[in-house]
Amino acid sequence: MKGLMIQGTASSVGKSLICTAICRLLANEGKQVAPFKSQNMSGLSIHTEDGLEISVSQSLQARAAKIPYSAEMNPILLKPIGNMESDIIILGKKLDTMSGMHYREQFFEKGQELIKNCLSLLSTSYEYLILEGAGSPVEVNLRERELVNMRVADMADIPVILVANIEFGGVFASLVGTLELLPESQRARVKGIIINKFQGDISLFQDGIDFIETYTGIDVLGVIPYFENEFEEEDGEEKNGQMASNEQINEWATHFKKHVKWGKILTILSNNAVKK
Repeated sequence: MKGLMIQGTASSVGKSLICTAICRLLANEGKQVAPFKSQNMSGLSIHTEDGLEISVSQSLQARAAKIPYSAEMNPILLKPIGNMESDIIILGKKLDTMSGMHYREQFFEKGQELIKNCLSLLSTSYEYLILEGAGSPVEVNLRERELVNMRVADMADIPVILVANIEFGGVFASLVGTLELLPESQRARVKGIIINKFQGDISLFQDGIDFIETYTGIDVLGVIPYFENEFEEEDGEEKNGQMASNEQINEWATHFKKHVKWGKILTILSNNAVKK
């Protein structure tokens, strides 16, 4: 399977939109690419042409890839309804309503099989898959039964790019801490780092880049300035109740490409084997 996974040091670091940008840039280069997020917790959803419900984020990424979106791109959607319960939507159809604990206890094995099947199906139809993680991959209280971060990267056997948000500070600790808490075999999957939502003079951050690369041994693939016209991510509200336009997707993808080492990202995609 060819592809890569975008994971983050926390929620709201920009994983969804970075996947969107990569999908559009690959599509612009004539690549057959599809997005995938195994499990998404979001109140924002949309229906496919077949009437199946998936996250808005994966529909956006599919539009960026210039392909129809399908339920296999987001096989598990958890829609919070309050009182610590969520509607469990499987391949676009509501299965049940469960508490978080009940879901973790009852659905783990079935969820793994579902994810493997969807990855296999998509990989037969598309040249590249761009996977999105959720939150942080090192929530130690959840890691044993997680269905959305490193376990999925292991299933797909693909490299990972780790994204951190510098907007509110703490970027060095969040990156180093995340990498330190990963088991060695999973840390080996991380082939690049992206710093997102930078404000100010990027030239003044060179010492920070040097520190990250020296301390972690992992390349910083880009420092992305804050994007003023950034459309909302999965946990926000859609601006003006409208979906992002094709022009907005292009503007964001152009902005992303300008500030990352796109050639190195393509190399990571091409040299897909992960040495453990």
